[in-house]
Amino acid sequence: MKKLVEKDNLRLMVFESAKDLGEKVNDHLLELYNLDKEKYTFIVPINELFFDDGHLKVEINETIRGKDLFLVTDIGNYSIEYKMRGLINHTTPNDLMMQLKDGIGACNRHAKNINVIMPLLYAGRQHRRNTRENLMCGMMLHELDMMHGVKSFITFDAHDQGVEHAIHNMEFDNFFVTNTILESFIKDSSKSNLSKIVFVAPDNGATGRRNVYLNSFNYDHIHREAGSFVKQRDYNNLVDGKYPVISHDYSGNPKLDGFTAIVSDDMISSGGSMFDVIDELKKRNVKKVYLMTTYALFTKGIDKFDKYYKEGKFDGLYTTNLSYIPEEYKKHEWLHVCDCSQEIANIIYAIHNDDSISDILRDKSKPIKMLEEKFKGNSE
Repeated sequence: MKKLVEKDNLRLMVFESAKDLGEKVNDHLLELYNLDKEKYTFIVPINELFFDDGHLKVEINETIRGKDLFLVTDIGNYSIEYKMRGLINHTTPNDLMMQLKDGIGACNRHAKNINVIMPLLYAGRQHRRNTRENLMCGMMLHELDMMHGVKSFITFDAHDQGVEHAIHNMEFDNFFVTNTILESFIKDSSKSNLSKIVFVAPDNGATGRRNVYLNSFNYDHIHREAGSFVKQRDYNNLVDGKYPVISHDYSGNPKLDGFTAIVSDDMISSGGSMFDVIDELKKRNVKKVYLMTTYALFTKGIDKFDKYYKEGKFDGLYTTNLSYIPEEYKKHEWLHVCDCSQEIANIIYAIHNDDSISDILRDKSKPIKMLEEKFKGNSE
């Protein structure tokens, strides 16, 4: 059995929802501290209990007194099952949000600092009030802000960082994984596929992200174009809480013969909009189509993605392991899951040691350096 590190006051509370990611983060931290991964761990053992009446409880099985504690959760993990009155349920974001708060409460003010790592932000897409509705994301942050000992909140690719206006006591840090995704893509790609690229925003909200990807490829050997789609919606009908999309209208250079298209967004839910975008790009004779997103939720499964890939309509989807993806999905050759555990470990290490995190937040130079190395070489 692995022993908790004795000399350092760093601890991880990894919930089952983020177990795989948390264990990888733990391994990287042990490397950063030059500790044997076979002997030591930073992870505090906990019990996560679900009762038959629907209540839940978190128990901490080792002391966290005076420790710098980092809680790691994935509110998007729907694979965890629990019984309620004899029925099998799957965890929802609401369940896992309540579990997180219970875990904080279980610390009972003993931890020196409590730092929450929630990559997929709870209710993060509801970033403004459009009708008579509660702003759940802001309320969640406000509740954590009021809980004793919570020092910082760390998330990745928040849909709108303005939600941090709901807090004033704890720190709020929003990190982007553009470098991690692009490093993987550049490593996999040939020079011929990188020579002509059109960077595409699937809607108006994704244009800022599109521009980051565009500027990350600012290299002399690459011809770059920018394009975007505008969604035309039917405001006379409301279906499943959304106004149906009538069409996606493309704006940009219509002559895309031989181009590689990179379509970027923060999240893919069902993928319906992406399929329309792929169809429209193929009408313009692009050579390759790649989708890049921080969170691939696949709320309606992956059958249609698989169908489009087999028909040659798109060539790959790059995403991260920051939120749950079923293991059987990862076996498909078009799905590339980029590991972000090293970035999280670096963030924890910097915060724990009171180091600057500016480079982690702002450094966007890695893709260009990789392109320089790739185009200097003789291989494709």
